[in-house]
Amino acid sequence: MKTSNYPEFYKLSPYERLKEVAEFANLTEDEQKALLNTGQLTISQADHMIENVIGAFQLPVGVAVNFLINNKDYIIPMAIEEPSVVAAASHAARLARDTGGFFTSSTGPIMIAQIQVVNVQDPFNKKIQLLENKEEIIKIANEKDPLLISLGGGMKDLEVRVIDTIAGPMVVLHLIVNTLDAMGANTVNTMAEALAPFVEKITGGRVYLRILSNLADKRLVRARVTIAKESLGGEEVVTGILAAYAFAKADPYRAATHNKGIMNGIIPIISVTGNDTRAIEAGAHSYAARSGMYRSLTTYEKNAEGNLVGSIELPMAVGLVGGATKVHPISKIAVKILGVKSATELGEIIAAVGLAQNLAGLRVLATEGVQRGHMSLHARNVAVMAGATPELIDKVVKIMVEEKKVRIDYAKEIIEKMAKG
Repeated sequence: MKTSNYPEFYKLSPYERLKEVAEFANLTEDEQKALLNTGQLTISQADHMIENVIGAFQLPVGVAVNFLINNKDYIIPMAIEEPSVVAAASHAARLARDTGGFFTSSTGPIMIAQIQVVNVQDPFNKKIQLLENKEEIIKIANEKDPLLISLGGGMKDLEVRVIDTIAGPMVVLHLIVNTLDAMGANTVNTMAEALAPFVEKITGGRVYLRILSNLADKRLVRARVTIAKESLGGEEVVTGILAAYAFAKADPYRAATHNKGIMNGIIPIISVTGNDTRAIEAGAHSYAARSGMYRSLTTYEKNAEGNLVGSIELPMAVGLVGGATKVHPISKIAVKILGVKSATELGEIIAAVGLAQNLAGLRVLATEGVQRGHMSLHARNVAVMAGATPELIDKVVKIMVEEKKVRIDYAKEIIEKMAKG
């Protein structure tokens, strides 16, 4: 393979593809073997999940402990490459146990599908006509998934908007669908596709897009927690956390990093359970900007006793059926570890972990600073990359952290000195 122009590449087996890529990129035999080390996911399973498979990429799976959510104990599996995340979540969860842990709620598994209609001469009049035909629209949509309907799900309501765009006014339908334990993308997209001819007949316009919205603001999850000021380190730490929150609420530059800290807790659970990380990220960040300015997804206050009270609310379109959740063997194990019985329960747990992760990060920022704890864990990776043998790793880490020089060149220097005695 000497060119990337390979029209029938997809017809090859994973092994044949890898051979071609190896020739193109000069991969060694060891590098090819590394790609084929797919862990519990067989190469055949991987080949049926995405296109043009040549191997698999693995992440460490750790578990966050100490979580008490709605008076129930949970162990949280997390797939992530970043040091300190699992430890930070576990620490925040331990602090929360003293005051009852985390408490959650949600709006239920409601997804939105959008149907875009253009070239409508009288859009506001057609909006009313569409609403007059709501029952027929719901009937057509629900005919596409009788199993979902039999279980109590399906399209439940219709919203119609007229929006101004650079291409002129558009009529936009929102199908409000209860997807139960599925994330629901395929379900709502199929419903939207089925409705296009009927919508065009009513409006006299042209339907183009028929697709779900990842701003799943009818599928919200919420979590709250109270942390005793003594557990945090006193009133000064509470004051520092509140100042950090005020900064994130007022400044999108800070809010971006603040919310990234929340997603540090959320995305590892999404990944390990086989859910869609991109959908969750898109929904969370668009929800954070719903006021017209990008803001914090969490809120922090001080209660009458001077303790810290934190909360979070964000969209959470996750599922327990369909997709990789039921295919990937590690995802199935992760769901078993969590012990969840519904997509709603999974979403609420994820919200609690996101809040815990954010709280842990703010506590560090308000006290010792982020580098001390984070770099201590990062130093182990640096030591390994520098070539430290297992018996030297802890010694190299200790010196780098004490000297505040967590760099690969300094780690190599330390190793060389140790080798010379």
